[in-house]
Amino acid sequence: MENTAYDKDVIAWAQEQAKLLRSRRFDALDIENLAEEIEDVGKSEKRELASRMAVLLTHLLKWQFQPGRRGASWQRTIKEQRKAIGLHIKATPSLKASLGNSDWLSAVWADAVTKAIEETGLDIFPEHMPWAVEQALSQEFFPE
Repeated sequence: MENTAYDKDVIAWAQEQAKLLRSRRFDALDIENLAEEIEDVGKSEKRELASRMAVLLTHLLKWQFQPGRRGASWQRTIKEQRKAIGLHIKATPSLKASLGNSDWLSAVWADAVTKAIEETGLDIFPEHMPWAVEQALSQEFFPE
């Protein structure tokens, strides 16, 4: 395996690639690694959305299944995640498609259920998300 500038120091490599782009020295660009890094940006954005959505759903589960433990902290987390998800989608509108992707949503739901089980010790959560995505993201919605 070749030991490239990309492999040695990705930050220095990125700065060099930006310099080459700005000076229009396209022939000197590391096209393969540039393409990979650009693809990774999209993956990173999707991971952040999935992480925030899982935290939101985990707290909605705890809210619904542990009514005696509801408090300002859970409510604040729910509201903060909803706001952050909305801002994230506003900044990157193509992410909205993920919310309608059943495979993506199933994976996020499974993650949320796992976290809810770990945090509560309960193993009573539904196999499938009982709420519409729009409900889960609505600032007014708190499951009973």
